[in-house]
Amino acid sequence: MLKLPFQDRVQAGRLLGAELATRELAANTVVLALPRGGVPVAAEVAEALKAPLDVVVVRKLGVPWQPELAMGAIAGATRVLDHRLIRELGVSDEELEGVVARETLEMERRERLYRGGLPALHLRGRTVVLVDDGLATGSTMVAAARHVRGAHPQRVIVAVPVASSEACGRLRAEADECISLALPEPFYAVGEWYLDFRQTTDAEVQEILRCSRSLAPSPAK
Repeated sequence: MLKLPFQDRVQAGRLLGAELATRELAANTVVLALPRGGVPVAAEVAEALKAPLDVVVVRKLGVPWQPELAMGAIAGATRVLDHRLIRELGVSDEELEGVVARETLEMERRERLYRGGLPALHLRGRTVVLVDDGLATGSTMVAAARHVRGAHPQRVIVAVPVASSEACGRLRAEADECISLALPEPFYAVGEWYLDFRQTTDAEVQEILRCSRSLAPSPAK
């Protein structure tokens, strides 16, 4: 029986990987992590599935005068916007585009940093497992799923250790499947379900991806 909270992201990833390994996933499955917190989880999943690991960088679009409040998210050229919130707060088109431009630059910087100049994995016709450390509202994962859909995979699976039931329900409309080890109620924040929820650093993400590439030398083929 699953016991919450998880010790840390590594333990959560091992449990999630063990669950996914019991399912009959395609031999061409790839695992995509949402940095930064999703990377340690996804590394364990990729190891359990013997699948290549890559990242899909998603950036929250914060309200200009209240950056912690999300009015949307971007992944690649994909935008997911909360139009109702934008209207209610009176965010202008110029303010919105300013935030998008700033976050696009940061998204591109992180992609270069994490991949070290290597190309993204080819996704066409493959099963893609999208992994994060948890889903609260699911907004960033929605952006990731829609972005990945644009690469024409055969199947998209969202997999997380813990999620709100609302977020998982939302993702079932975006992916072929949403798998969460736990759907606790009430759900306020992902971090409350981990004993150790320290922020994952850029250096840790780089090291995890380097180790993964060394185990799978030809992941892009």
